[in-house]
Amino acid sequence: MATSPPPTATGSNKLDAAKASVAAHIDPTAPTGVALYSRFAFAGAVCCAVTHGALTPVDVVKTRIQLDPATYNNGMIGGFKKVIANEGAGAVWTGFGPTAAGYFLQGAFKFGGYEFFKQQSINLLGYETASNNRTAVYLASAGAAEFFADIALCPLEATRIRLVSEPTFANGLIGGFGKIFRQEGLGAFYSGFGPILFKQVPYTMTKFVVYEKVSEAIYGVVDKNSTSSGMQTVYNLASGLMAGFAAAIVSQPADTMLSKINKTKGLPGEGTTSRLIKIAKELGLRGSFGGIGARLFMVGTLTAGQFAIYGDIKKALGATGGVEIAKTK
Repeated sequence: MATSPPPTATGSNKLDAAKASVAAHIDPTAPTGVALYSRFAFAGAVCCAVTHGALTPVDVVKTRIQLDPATYNNGMIGGFKKVIANEGAGAVWTGFGPTAAGYFLQGAFKFGGYEFFKQQSINLLGYETASNNRTAVYLASAGAAEFFADIALCPLEATRIRLVSEPTFANGLIGGFGKIFRQEGLGAFYSGFGPILFKQVPYTMTKFVVYEKVSEAIYGVVDKNSTSSGMQTVYNLASGLMAGFAAAIVSQPADTMLSKINKTKGLPGEGTTSRLIKIAKELGLRGSFGGIGARLFMVGTLTAGQFAIYGDIKKALGATGGVEIAKTK
């Protein structure tokens, strides 16, 4: 499946010029179809696994603040000091295994799926309509991609939260995953599926839209085709940082609820919806933003890193012919 726009005229001089610019820089030997989307998926898997894995210590402290704000009440730095003082330096790497594995899978579906659904939107709507309504295309593509990504992520995220909230629960990914499965069954891994959708879908939609819009603003001033590889990485970092801040704020309440619902299993006969309502009432608006400082730092950093790594891996794999519908210089 080719990712380049159709060569026919759109009737719009600006759109025709944009299409001609894209077509002029497409390498005829570049991968297409499955070969291209598999590269997008691999680049997304690596960028998410590396960034989320590296920030495991920040995530551990953020989760502790959310789950026990009375104890961890001195912010991110104070939280680090308390975790290390009480449990040792190794405790801040609790959950590294499920974090890296979960986000490797999620990243593949998220980034690969986003590019795939953008192309399907172009195929369905036509290039001109898709370009004129690109914000809606970005939102729909990101939301659809994240839905499938969360199916893969949810069991590993449930395991990670259980390991972080109960340090003595099990030894690592395999032990924690197996223990939850034996004691609580398969359904326990998806008890947080609603909250994770509520958190991740708006998060991903915001992340990609803001990234695309900031990138479009940058390349509306700077000629992308004459920009060096190093500067493209810098622009990806800057766009990703802004996208991360926006996405963190939008998804913070659901992130807190996800941590809470995965901390312990529900009472007999208690459904997920009733648990979520109870947790929301207990938290209140202020409580739902517990750990926002740590999460802004974490999400801003990892999102900037994700887009920089993603762009560089795509270039290394020859997958530079992405799905472009933005109006850039």
